[in-house]
Amino acid sequence: MTSLPKASGPVFSENHLINLYYINELYQNIAIEVSSRLKEIYGLDLSFTSGIWGGTYLIAKPNGLSRRRIWRLYSIVNLPQNSSLDKQENLEKLVAVYADVYKEAFAPYQIVLDLKMWGGKLPHSNKSKPSLTMHMEDATERVRWLRTFFVWNKVSWEESIISDMVRIIKEYKPFFDLTKGPVKKDPKDIKYLLQDIIIIYRTIENSCSKDFRDHATPIIERMMQAFMEGLHDPEKINEHYEMVFNNALIYGFEESLGGPFKKQGLDIKAIETWPVEKINWIPEELKEKLIPPIQNIFKGFRKELEVAGDP
Repeated sequence: MTSLPKASGPVFSENHLINLYYINELYQNIAIEVSSRLKEIYGLDLSFTSGIWGGTYLIAKPNGLSRRRIWRLYSIVNLPQNSSLDKQENLEKLVAVYADVYKEAFAPYQIVLDLKMWGGKLPHSNKSKPSLTMHMEDATERVRWLRTFFVWNKVSWEESIISDMVRIIKEYKPFFDLTKGPVKKDPKDIKYLLQDIIIIYRTIENSCSKDFRDHATPIIERMMQAFMEGLHDPEKINEHYEMVFNNALIYGFEESLGGPFKKQGLDIKAIETWPVEKINWIPEELKEKLIPPIQNIFKGFRKELEVAGDP
């Protein structure tokens, strides 16, 4: 029997802000419901892990509420390898069911989602078995879109988020490549890049050397302060971009993650060519350093919500 997946509290507040604790929970429950429907309707016995993609929870308020309105929703779904999903027809069933469940889950928030595209390849994902994208748009324009990344290899949500940092760093390297110089880009797009630089650093911070943390932390804190105050002026946006560029933060990110992977014979600059069994995989060294901080953030959200008397 199908059911409507819900979070244990309201995902959206009255002023359109999103609670990152609850939306992460909603994505997890959507994955459970999709699994149930695939088995009930098609006899496909599959399970998935899922959660929020993008790291906005790293700069949320103590109770998980976003500090600004979020227009672009992202989720990540981790698919089992060597399963019935290796057949295209079953992958199509997965997407169809996911689209239906997303529509139902977000309808109570006056969001009307429509599937616009799926099957695109995520940049720098595995060449043999690329991660796939699914894009839905909101007819009410309360949010601009919901975009999902389907990644092969079912691991915990936290592990998947950390693994994806390797891909994101490679995707963003061209915008901060010292050998090529700064890139001219719309300040609105640069702003999203800067936000993601903050997210990358806050996600991998515990794997960075003390010297790099001493160098990077003041820069990241300055950018965070600018975002809190409202970073809208194109000149200010470009000023912060040049600051990040000139301080070579992207190279520090590469070094921080590259070492642990290199010990396992993997070059993070060639992530696309890794063996398929290393999709969505991270060394134990990084798990120990980086997973507990993410878990603790969400435990903190839960504690604040309980103190406030939320569900």
